[in-house]
Amino acid sequence: MRILSKLLPASKRMLVITSFGIVMLLTFTTLMLFYATQKEVVIVENGKESTVNTHANTVEELLGKVGIKVGVHDALSYDKDAKIVDGMIIEYKQANKVTVTIDGEKKSYYTVADTVEELLEDEKITVSDHDKLSHQLEDAIHDGLNLSVTQAFQVVINDGGKEKNVWTTGGSVEELLKSNKITLNELDKIKPGLDETITKESTISIVRVEKKKEEVSDTVAFKTERRNDSSLPKGTEKEIASGEDGIVVKTYEVIFENGEEVSRELVDEEVEKESKNRIIAVGTKEAQNLVTLSSGSGKEFVMTASAFTATCSGCSGYTATGINLKANPDMKVIAVDPNVIPLGTRVWVEGYGEAIAGDTGGAIQGMRIDVHVPTKSDAYKWGVRKVKVKILD
Repeated sequence: MRILSKLLPASKRMLVITSFGIVMLLTFTTLMLFYATQKEVVIVENGKESTVNTHANTVEELLGKVGIKVGVHDALSYDKDAKIVDGMIIEYKQANKVTVTIDGEKKSYYTVADTVEELLEDEKITVSDHDKLSHQLEDAIHDGLNLSVTQAFQVVINDGGKEKNVWTTGGSVEELLKSNKITLNELDKIKPGLDETITKESTISIVRVEKKKEEVSDTVAFKTERRNDSSLPKGTEKEIASGEDGIVVKTYEVIFENGEEVSRELVDEEVEKESKNRIIAVGTKEAQNLVTLSSGSGKEFVMTASAFTATCSGCSGYTATGINLKANPDMKVIAVDPNVIPLGTRVWVEGYGEAIAGDTGGAIQGMRIDVHVPTKSDAYKWGVRKVKVKILD
């Protein structure tokens, strides 16, 4: 200004100063008007908020000025051609590319969802409680995320004969048992093997195996021992010691499969009680005066008498004369040699009483008879003895 004041006269100097002031005033006024006419807009970009003052007319124009290019899958709170107004809040979210693999089949999605759960809901992808999801539902979505879903299926487990359906997404048989809290014992059998891979066609079969020891008491039948006795008449027998059965305890190893016995092996045997033989004395003394004869009725014999019962093994119960001894167990009947005592003859037998000669026998020959008694026990008690036999008619 000092230079200007030296170069210009005072009148001209005043004119220059006035013009400069006017220019400055216009510039200031223009600037004030520019800023005063701007609209204040809040832009929320991917969750990050910023405030801008703009003369842009549309949302698209404004976003272009701040370097935001809206893609086809991006989210925008206003249409691109919406007019800008003061105080507007524009929300913009860039879409992320997510690859979803379901049972090996891949598909890409562009999403503005915040979490895995929102993505599944938006795309109507159903994931059941039994399915296997690679991420947690609350995990955040980011660009390039790879999300996998393994859908569950049911398989049958036959556990010891009891079937149940369980859900699985595959893996090994061992993993399936563990997830269902099924344990195997040392002897149990399983098909397929524990390291086999589960498929939709798999059926798991478990055979529950138990090994037990079992003790069984068996009877050892006594034997009959015959001893010659010269003090007894020949042809007679006498029991001098009754037999007694023994007892042996056998230990078996028994294998059960699903509760049913499949094998039994004898592993130990111990005699708990020894058997005792039945001893029969057999007479060897020669008999004297075996026959005493008299004529007709009243004839007497001294004969060897044994005993029989109709309940013996293989016996029909009927005598040679047709008497049913099983129906009449107490009937007095003797077997005779018909050449000595005719069939049908009434007789009296010492120690037995009145009887009918109603039967024969292969061993009943000559001076020998067989008396009928109700039971085997009675036959043992009778034994073999010498008796008087009298003809009654």
